[in-house]
Amino acid sequence: MLKDSLWIVPQSNFEGICPEYLKSITVKKGLQSASLTLTCLGVYEAKINDARVSEYVLAPGCTDFITRLQYQTYDVTHLLKAGENTLSVLVGNGWFRGGITRSYQSQIQSQPSLIAELILEYETETERIGTDLSWQVKKSKVLFSDIYDGEIFDANFESEPEAVQHACYNKAILIPQEGEEIKEQERFKPIATFVTPKGERVLDFGQEITGYIGLETNAKNGEEISLSFAEVLDKDGNFYTENYRDAKCIYKYICKDGKQSYKPKTVFYGFRYVRVDSAPEQTKFTAIVVHSELKRTGYIATSHEKVNQLFSNILWGQKGNFLDIPTDCPQRNERLGWTGDAQVFIKTASYQYDVKKFFTKWLNDMQAEQRNDGAVPDTVPNFVVQNKINADFLSPAWGDAAVICPWVLYEMYGDKDLLQKHFPMMEKWISYMESTSREQNLWVGHSGHGDWLGLDNEEGSYKGATDEDLIASAYLKYCADLVAKSAKVLQNGKYDFYAQKAENVRKAFIKRFPVFKTQTECVLALHFDLTDHKKQIADQLAEMIKQNGNRLTTGFVGTPYLLFALSENGYTELAYTLLLQEKFPSWLFSVNQGATTIWEHWDSKKEDGTFWSKDMNSFNHYAYGSVLEWVYAVSAGIRVSEKGIEIAPKPDKQLGDLNAEFHSMYGLIKSAWQYEGERVHYEIEIPIDCYVTIDGKTEWKKAGKYRF
Repeated sequence: MLKDSLWIVPQSNFEGICPEYLKSITVKKGLQSASLTLTCLGVYEAKINDARVSEYVLAPGCTDFITRLQYQTYDVTHLLKAGENTLSVLVGNGWFRGGITRSYQSQIQSQPSLIAELILEYETETERIGTDLSWQVKKSKVLFSDIYDGEIFDANFESEPEAVQHACYNKAILIPQEGEEIKEQERFKPIATFVTPKGERVLDFGQEITGYIGLETNAKNGEEISLSFAEVLDKDGNFYTENYRDAKCIYKYICKDGKQSYKPKTVFYGFRYVRVDSAPEQTKFTAIVVHSELKRTGYIATSHEKVNQLFSNILWGQKGNFLDIPTDCPQRNERLGWTGDAQVFIKTASYQYDVKKFFTKWLNDMQAEQRNDGAVPDTVPNFVVQNKINADFLSPAWGDAAVICPWVLYEMYGDKDLLQKHFPMMEKWISYMESTSREQNLWVGHSGHGDWLGLDNEEGSYKGATDEDLIASAYLKYCADLVAKSAKVLQNGKYDFYAQKAENVRKAFIKRFPVFKTQTECVLALHFDLTDHKKQIADQLAEMIKQNGNRLTTGFVGTPYLLFALSENGYTELAYTLLLQEKFPSWLFSVNQGATTIWEHWDSKKEDGTFWSKDMNSFNHYAYGSVLEWVYAVSAGIRVSEKGIEIAPKPDKQLGDLNAEFHSMYGLIKSAWQYEGERVHYEIEIPIDCYVTIDGKTEWKKAGKYRF
């Protein structure tokens, strides 16, 4: 595929204007089928006779463009006619160049490039039309394009086609489409239009989304529509953009005469609010949600309105950050595939959507990024540090995604081939941890992000107070456990080796860390089985929480496991108290502040309307949404693994009623409970035979529906 096609670029310098590649195609009568295969260094919009060839937007997706680049194949038979046809491909900068790849601009060509092949099948012959020097290119109407800085489109701009030249890119990096296609999803009209105290006209779409604005207008030639984006308003009700840092997020459309419509072709934005800096009267605006095409698998609701809003926020956090890669945030000058965020959220993600294909592609990206010594970068693709020998951005609890994510996908989808493919990556990460440690059977001396954004350190610190060596060593033990489990599944003879390694780390950990001083340290010791005194540590954790007014202090490392550490050690009621806490810091604090997605900080916006910070303050950051895993696994009691299903709901009157369903690899699972006075009524549906535990009593049940 594409073996006879050339990479092509414009001969002249387009100075930032996006190229549009052109080819005139003559189709003979009797065409039976036609397929178009293409990709680009950038993002493309391909059309035949001015009709899009696919609903896939921002194709070919996000890879590092140095080792891996997806190509797509489309059936375009229905778009071609006998006689003359025009194939056009607009190519924007995308993830290939611009602000997001600032760290390795010197390694790439100065202009977005295209490679393509159109195959025409007739009854007696096959015609192949690949990119070569007979193609032409012109400056498109997209005058500016940057993932961080937005897009400028001039509907009046015209240019003449000119020659292309061959670009010497490596075809060996080309791979077939692996991930889910990115597509337009839901649409929102503004729920309100208002003027701020500063006199600015602002549209409120009622929901923070990732996507762009579609507009319809009746304008005069040269009139401009200019929009700005924000997640929140400040304490005075004014438009607030400081937390976007230096991401300009430009949206400018220069009108032609008459009725017209437009939506961006090469970029996306993260926003709830849109400021209309200029626009003809009666212009209509629609927010278009964009994310990877994922099948919904999990649904959960309670009789607690605020908790339901939290669930909605978690769902929208996943939608907004699952755009070909699992990003940390979709709005500021970041939008990167942070591994730590992904590994803590992947189980929650797997309950809500079928993410097997999505994460399979991303793990292939990760395996390609892994260094020879086993190190895994904190972001995948690694746009932050492209120097493969640079030791920066290699952090405990982040690189561990190389082990945790493959195992979770196996647990949730039962694919041994996937586990087999990534087992070498898992082993190499273990080797890296051990080889960079100052002490045997621990991971000591490697600084990372700590318990990121934990609240138990000095004011203004991004890291919590949890000992970084403790975090690293705890994850070494956890990863050794998971690699041992993987080896057992694969029957590759390595189970005993890694099981012993995990036990050695456990013994060394207990000796090295006899005392725990933070909530997160207690959580890791309990959840990763790193103490011989679980009751004592659980009591300590519970007391820490109670002494803090029934509130947590955990950050990105401790929070995902906090409720599990409590409920697995006799403190389920306290876990519910934390879930339902409304004072800062808590999950419902942001709900009370009007959040529609999960915040990066527990107090991204404070009660007085001021902000935690300007430079590290996303309002769409899904990591703390990992709490939903606990609700599915403990509240609803739905646990799925490679061994089958277990149902063991743990109700609590504080929450009220609960109704959950999950479309698992085994079939549909339902778990519901309702309170009637002090009595609890359960409704359970299971697709296969399994153990069901109700009020502490466990029974083996055949597939079917049950009431208790």
